[in-house]
Amino acid sequence: MDSRYHPQKIEAKWQKRWQADNLFKVVEAPDQKKYYLLEMFPYPSGKIHMGHVRNYTIGDVVARYKRMRGFNVLHPMGWDAFGMPAENAAIANNTHPAKWTYENINAMRAQLKRIGFSYDWDRELATCRPEYYRWEQWLFLKMVEKGMAYRKESYVNWCEPCQTVLANEQVEAGMCWRCGKPVRQKKLWQWFFKITDFAEDLLVHCDMLPGWPDKVTTMQRNWIGKSMGAEIRFAVKDSDALISVFTTRPDTIFGATFMCLAPEHPLVPELAAGTEQEAAVTAFVDRIALQDRSSKAIENYEKEGVFTGAYCINPMNGRQMPIYTANFALMEYGTGAVMSVPAHDQRDFDFARKYDLPVVVVVSPPDEALDGDTMAAAYTDDGTMVNSGDFNGMPNRKAMEAITDYMDKNDLGKKTVSFRLRDWGISRQRYWGAPIPMIHCPDCGIVPVPESDLPIVLPEDADLLEGGRSPLPTLDEFVRTRCPQCGREDARRETDTMDTFVESSWYFDRYCSPRCDTAMFDTAAVDYWMPVDQYIGGVEHAILHLLYSRYYTRVLEAMGLVKFKEPFTRLLTQGMVCKETTACPEHGFLFPEQVVDGDDDTRTCIECGKPVTVGRVEKMSKSKKNVIDPNVLLDQYGADTTRLFCLFAAPPERDLEWSDQGVEGSYRFLQRVWRLAERWLPVVADCKNAPVDPATLTGSFKEVYRKTHETIKRVTQDIEERFHFNTVISAVMELVNTMQAIEDLKADDASKQTVRFGLETAVLLLSPIVPHFCEELWEALGYNQSVLLSAWPVFDEAATIKDEVEVVVQVNGKLRSRFNAALDADPESLKERALADERIIAFVGEKPIKKVITVKNKLVNIVV
Repeated sequence: MDSRYHPQKIEAKWQKRWQADNLFKVVEAPDQKKYYLLEMFPYPSGKIHMGHVRNYTIGDVVARYKRMRGFNVLHPMGWDAFGMPAENAAIANNTHPAKWTYENINAMRAQLKRIGFSYDWDRELATCRPEYYRWEQWLFLKMVEKGMAYRKESYVNWCEPCQTVLANEQVEAGMCWRCGKPVRQKKLWQWFFKITDFAEDLLVHCDMLPGWPDKVTTMQRNWIGKSMGAEIRFAVKDSDALISVFTTRPDTIFGATFMCLAPEHPLVPELAAGTEQEAAVTAFVDRIALQDRSSKAIENYEKEGVFTGAYCINPMNGRQMPIYTANFALMEYGTGAVMSVPAHDQRDFDFARKYDLPVVVVVSPPDEALDGDTMAAAYTDDGTMVNSGDFNGMPNRKAMEAITDYMDKNDLGKKTVSFRLRDWGISRQRYWGAPIPMIHCPDCGIVPVPESDLPIVLPEDADLLEGGRSPLPTLDEFVRTRCPQCGREDARRETDTMDTFVESSWYFDRYCSPRCDTAMFDTAAVDYWMPVDQYIGGVEHAILHLLYSRYYTRVLEAMGLVKFKEPFTRLLTQGMVCKETTACPEHGFLFPEQVVDGDDDTRTCIECGKPVTVGRVEKMSKSKKNVIDPNVLLDQYGADTTRLFCLFAAPPERDLEWSDQGVEGSYRFLQRVWRLAERWLPVVADCKNAPVDPATLTGSFKEVYRKTHETIKRVTQDIEERFHFNTVISAVMELVNTMQAIEDLKADDASKQTVRFGLETAVLLLSPIVPHFCEELWEALGYNQSVLLSAWPVFDEAATIKDEVEVVVQVNGKLRSRFNAALDADPESLKERALADERIIAFVGEKPIKKVITVKNKLVNIVV
């Protein structure tokens, strides 16, 4: 081996050999236990960032470790290549989405290979390829056939500059998450997946995911949002219309004094039509359509509304209730109608006071009478029923059920369950996505594309229109088609494309047989590999991607295509990579390479020389320029140092704070191990595969043997139980330190065998973390096959137990010496050893000893 560690030379050598040997290629092996390790695949932005490096390094360590433990490991990689991120990036870079995407895939693949990840590249997939999205088109047709997919007109979040629908999560403070422009409400015909059919099952199984972080399952439960309550029907005065309301407080029905409808509610324009309120209602609805309509945003709005000019009838007491349209009512919660009870709901109370509406108390607190005219705030606790007819005097909790039963018997309402979850709108009015395989015929209506015509291929040579608008509606060669039912030649294809979350909701199944051309996947392969044993990705995907993947798997299970409901057995959500920001008063945020470090700890801008302001530590982002280009690290330190730092700086679930000193420290550690190997390899070369007899060991060699077994135990447990690779690395560092403390290697075989055992173990334990480095050392140790093909070392529990301990000797509380003693040695023997120590004798001299304090297995303190 070279006398110096040359990472770039070593890494290129081993990556070439891995590829030549097909080291990472994997096939189904029914007689071998499988392990499916998967990291969330990236969209092809063109460059790997440090968040990718950290995520994929964590996964690679687990994949390599499991393989060394004897598992048949599936570890694939691909590209989430459709959707707005890729399309908007292409537009910003003045290029075509297809060209941008495929060039970026090539660039990012090369970067991932350079970092040494153990992917089976034969299974690579890109979701923008027709051979991939053909099968989600096929499943869409099956879902339409079974009523699992449907089309309806609904209000959506619409971004005019991006010309597309946005999910609520893609609207931030009323602005589009991509372009930053205002989002408004727009009524469009949309395709939906009936995820609500599985709401209860998705919720129940949140309690059956012990391998998931609690915070993620809690977020999923809250998003599904199950509520128990009653559906109550209110007749509209002088109309046949009924307003259905869901409420969790049927006990307050007698206190309902007005009704509020969401501005998007279909009854709002109908009720206001022809009344003197019509103009005011229309203006209000149009204005609210420009606001952020997420539940989080609405909490911060001032409550406001407009009277529609219509009234409804309280079914329990006949009260005429004015109907308002109000900004705090949401179509996505309940039925889009709110039975407003101002005495017992603070939001309703504020609205009632603002618009001078009556407040009627129906739940009275103990020993206090409330007056609706003088109340300062709503009363929301439990109490006794008042002003509620035959239910007066009942505890309100008991009255909930009694009132619900009464309404059910009298056809006024019923007990029901409501979910916050709404059906998944998958239509996107964008170009770069999977075409929806439906046809609009003037005679037959909407009909499915015949399966034999799949895939409906996205024309990749189409030019985007001004503002990024989709060209599909303007392309006659794409749009015009023959109706498969009646044969009309002027039928038109659907020009909406599918939400990119559809592609990412089943890619893990496709990895099992990515070249299958007769079905979505080979069922035998899926039966062998699925579900994913360990999934790794960012917590920002804790709701939508994971929820949609769980739903899509249930659809496949309902159709008999898979035999499981949950796609991911264990989930790890890794923390973010963070770094301090730096800013110049003239040039704004600066990249790290634009900052010059001075000798006196000052920092200046490379452009103007002015002092730089150091900001707080934040997630690395291009907008704030606090990013580190992985290529810079790979060029300077190599892949293994980069991997080592990403794992050593923090546990995987915690945020990682970037440190240039930490990177340098990781590099120095690898150099220390290299020098240790260089020192001992010539001496231990002739004792390869020789067993160690621990009974013959003494002194430092005995400690190396014990420390080696202890390190195997610690590393194995930390990987198996917690994925805490930072403590894994710390344990190996301690082993290296113990080996470095050997001053001279005895000539006897046992000593040499012990040192080789420790050195080989260090290489094996580090190999999943720094694979190129360890391949080189493994070869230098005399092995002619990859270290990845070696078995994970096994520890001997008995060998980890110390039979000696180091005892510290103090004089008047100050450390003066130390010695090794038998474990659990008696205090008198420790005292004798301490007083006989030459260094202690020199310190004590002729001074009289007042007392000697001993602490078992730890110290002796001599007081003079």
